[in-house]
Amino acid sequence: MAWIRTAVSLISFGFTIVQFFQRFSQMQSDGSRPLSPGAPRVLGLALIGVGILCLVISSWQYRQGIKYMWQPEFRAIAGIGEKPIRSAAFLAALVLLLIGLFAFLSVFFRLA
Repeated sequence: MAWIRTAVSLISFGFTIVQFFQRFSQMQSDGSRPLSPGAPRVLGLALIGVGILCLVISSWQYRQGIKYMWQPEFRAIAGIGEKPIRSAAFLAALVLLLIGLFAFLSVFFRLA
């Protein structure tokens, strides 16, 4: 769950940085241009990408842990029956991964 929280923070912060500086540059009326106009977009893409990577790593780590607990010697201790358990945390990670990919693609192709 901590991985998911961190990944959501990174994705949302990256998307917010891009949106804020995009709107901020539109509001400037004095004609001055920032030194590096593409830097907020690159930073936002990097943060979103790291958030997506966190979700992928955490999902893989979770699946490895569950797979380890499915071994016959641990089933009684872990309370796992014959069928694999679907976790809400894993489902949330997958949904947030899709949202993160959409955010990355929308920033990359300037759809948002």
